[in-house]
Amino acid sequence: MSKKTNTLLFILGATAFNILVTAGCFIALLLLYTYIVAPRLSREGQAWGFPLIFIAAVILSFFIYRKTLKFFMKKIQVEQHFEAPFGGGKTPPPEDRPPEDQ
Repeated sequence: MSKKTNTLLFILGATAFNILVTAGCFIALLLLYTYIVAPRLSREGQAWGFPLIFIAAVILSFFIYRKTLKFFMKKIQVEQHFEAPFGGGKTPPPEDRPPEDQ
């Protein structure tokens, strides 16, 4: 497979993984909230649970995704298997760039 194909498959797989991790975090936090926290709160307090659980699930999934991605990047030689999805690669530092014509 080409680098472009590898990159596309990686992006699709990483997106699916991120969605599954977010859903898993949401369900786990919802179950914890339902059985541990909610019975101890008033009705008004319980109403705040759902939005807070959603925000916490998104934040938690971000950290899990980031740690997993760093682990993946250490295991795989990224430059050898993947291509930059946008642009042609890294921009050279300012001192290495050719002067612009004005």
